[in-house]
Amino acid sequence: MVLIEPIKKDRHFTSPAKKYSAPFRFWHWVNMCVIGGSLITVLLNSTLIDQQNINPLIKDELKNKGITITEQQAGSVGHALEDKVWEIHTYFGYILAALLVFRLILEFYQLADQKLIRKLKDAYAQFHATKKNRELARHELLVKAIYAAFYILLLIMALTGLFLAFEDLLAPFKSIRHSIKEVHGFCMYLILAFVAVHLAGVFLAERNKGKGIVSDMINGG
Repeated sequence: MVLIEPIKKDRHFTSPAKKYSAPFRFWHWVNMCVIGGSLITVLLNSTLIDQQNINPLIKDELKNKGITITEQQAGSVGHALEDKVWEIHTYFGYILAALLVFRLILEFYQLADQKLIRKLKDAYAQFHATKKNRELARHELLVKAIYAAFYILLLIMALTGLFLAFEDLLAPFKSIRHSIKEVHGFCMYLILAFVAVHLAGVFLAERNKGKGIVSDMINGG
């Protein structure tokens, strides 16, 4: 009698690690939304709700309703609207600071090949070690360096933003408030530049050798 033995199945099979971990993808997309929302509030206050634009609009609208107000009264209403938008901007800032802390903690728990510092070191070593494909190695190093600079910018934005949000509690340092505000505003323009470069880079990569970057950031790669 022939015995038919069952085929043994390997139950220890592990699927390959994702290119981007789930926590990192969560951070990336939420961070994108928060930065976008924060920039929109700045855009609103510098255009639509700017005093020179909103005050005449308030006066004209009320005049059409048969109500006449002074320039000072219109300015008070416009200022109140501006404060409301800055309040939303401040909330976005709190979330951005929390996300930055989350990202710094995540860096310690990521797999070795997913850590930014490791990637930056590897790109630097690759650039100095390789003689062939040096252009590709230079590009990789430049991309990683730009990402590192972006994290530094986020840190500066978060710290200066928190200073401005809690300036009443930091009264002894009130003399440097203007300088802090200037640094905060300047970093915003640098982040805008990063966003533009990042989107352009993703678009070009999707059209060339880096197809699937966006889907990788959604499903992990």
